[in-house]
Amino acid sequence: MEKGKQLEKRGILTEIFVTIGRIAVSIFVPVVAFFILWAGFIFLRDSNANQGIIALVAIIWGVGGVALLFWVADWVVNRTPVHVAKKLQPFVFVGPALVILTWYLFLPTMRSLYLSFFDAQSKNFIGLTNYIFAFTDSKMLESFTNNLMWIILGTGGSVGFGLIIALLSDRSKFEKVFKSIIFMPMAISFVGAGVIWRFIYAYKPAGEDQIGILNAIVTFFGGNPQAWFTIRPWNNVFLIIILIWLQTGYAMVIISAALKGVPSTIIDAGRIDGASEMRVIRSIIIPYIFSTLVTVSTTIVIISLKIFDIVFTMTNGNYGTEVIASMQYKQMFRFYHYGRGSAIAIVLVIAVIPVMWYNLRQFSKREGF
Repeated sequence: MEKGKQLEKRGILTEIFVTIGRIAVSIFVPVVAFFILWAGFIFLRDSNANQGIIALVAIIWGVGGVALLFWVADWVVNRTPVHVAKKLQPFVFVGPALVILTWYLFLPTMRSLYLSFFDAQSKNFIGLTNYIFAFTDSKMLESFTNNLMWIILGTGGSVGFGLIIALLSDRSKFEKVFKSIIFMPMAISFVGAGVIWRFIYAYKPAGEDQIGILNAIVTFFGGNPQAWFTIRPWNNVFLIIILIWLQTGYAMVIISAALKGVPSTIIDAGRIDGASEMRVIRSIIIPYIFSTLVTVSTTIVIISLKIFDIVFTMTNGNYGTEVIASMQYKQMFRFYHYGRGSAIAIVLVIAVIPVMWYNLRQFSKREGF
């Protein structure tokens, strides 16, 4: 009896060691393939060959190398027992993404956290001084207020207009045309949008030809041209309009997809019971797509928290339009105060994490993972 138990324990231990060995091999082989690819990119970077040839080889090497990396990893995993392979295969495909996230996101964040406790030149430890600056400096307080305005107005405007357009276009026979037009700004970068809107808000002194569309309209009706970017706090609202213009299409597409899933029988039942269209929207449609609205809202909240391109392109943070990201950029790359810049970056990361966590939690509830 005891001998049988010992043999069983040995069998279990043997299986554990074999499994660990196979896992180690399945990790080791992709890692080796990854470093081979890395060495190839270093070689291409330092090569003196023709730039066109280097670019072509880099594309082939990159695409083919990544395909080879996945193929080798999958081949190794498939050599393991079926039950082990099923557990390892997800990591084979997610593993490289985790490595990239660790290298380009997690490690830089940890380094920023470390540098945030040092002075401008990252030589002397100064404790929480940089964080005290981040929460007491007048410009930083201004940026917090502005970011809050971006979150409320930017998110509310994008989701609100997205919902209205989705509801209206859903009842039109030109639905695809309208949605395509509204979604089109999503193809433009934030910097490109800033350049476009600079021509809309452009200002020339009274008496000169107005190249800005908005001032051209104002002067056409007999008004005086306005330097829109200098009008506080409305200049922040004018910038937020650009975000709404960009993100309404995204919100519209996601919400429209959710609207397609609302059972028509429930809506028809509400109308038969005498509910008005507004009551149907408020009491039936919105509760049914509430989780989608939350997901879209949290996504745009994250964008609003990290907003930088529009502000940098339009005003460079002048006239009371500073945001957290623009302050971080200026401290790091204009004033060369790496401690303050790192501290502001960590504050921004901490502000984004709860929203991301909530978003992922909603995905998990909806079996997104």
